Amino acid sequence: MKVADIINQKRQEGKPSLSFEIFPPKKSDTLSNIDETLELLCDLHPDFISVTFGAGGSTRNSKTVEIARKIKETYGVEPVVHLTCLYYTRAEISDMLRELECAGIENILALRGDRNPDYPAKNDFLYASELVEYIRSQGNFSVSGACYPETHLEAENPVMDIRNLKKKIDAGASHLISQLFFDNEVFYQFCDKVRCAGIDVPIDAGVMPVTNKAQIERMVNMCGASLPTRFEKILKKYEDSKESLLDAGLAYTIHQIVDLIANDVDGVHIYTMNNPAVAKRICDSIRNLV
Repeated sequence: MKVADIINQKRQEGKPSLSFEIFPPKKSDTLSNIDETLELLCDLHPDFISVTFGAGGSTRNSKTVEIARKIKETYGVEPVVHLTCLYYTRAEISDMLRELECAGIENILALRGDRNPDYPAKNDFLYASELVEYIRSQGNFSVSGACYPETHLEAENPVMDIRNLKKKIDAGASHLISQLFFDNEVFYQFCDKVRCAGIDVPIDAGVMPVTNKAQIERMVNMCGASLPTRFEKILKKYEDSKESLLDAGLAYTIHQIVDLIANDVDGVHIYTMNNPAVAKRICDSIRNLV
């Protein structure tokens, strides 16, 4: 089932969609190491699970497809496969699309991909909008795109960033998942701006649970998300106690999600970091809201 249809169905029920992101195990690990994670996450009944994708040449990409197939066939949950393009030719992307089609996977999150100094970029695709258009020309796939509430780090300015986002929609993206953020007002203001720009597809709010200070700081540096004062106080007060930071951080995340749902967000997409215990604590707290 296509993600846009899933979200529209949830809308008719008056509820937002709930989804998770996971990543394949490292090269040295086997797929069996993620089976328990998948089982626990799928038991939480998400509407879909997205599976990340590596840079050019990574053997993790075959694991991405294998995990997505397992999510769909074994657990009956719809998978969304991340697909990056900066380090691939059109022929290579076509091969990947055929592989996804043969696996019965119809939902793709189209991304340019982060720059990686270990791999030479190729010139067939320079922007995610070009990948969206190409995927739509190659089969009956449902294509999602990424969006950045606090502006993509490489964007010239917020206006140009939204114009580029509109190009993804015009190219055929029918659903958006936001980069993580910690201030809901930032997300609400972003949604107002993109709606004014004529973007009317569902937008899922990307939320990352706070469990580890170093992890959060690393992610913030990578994506440019700002930290509200009340959030920084939590990090500072509990940085020396792993258990206290976990409790305080999850309380913050749950409050953030409840506020999003109260404000009629289309969907909540949780960056689980492959931690089903954290996802379960959140889901238990919002069980009657989604």
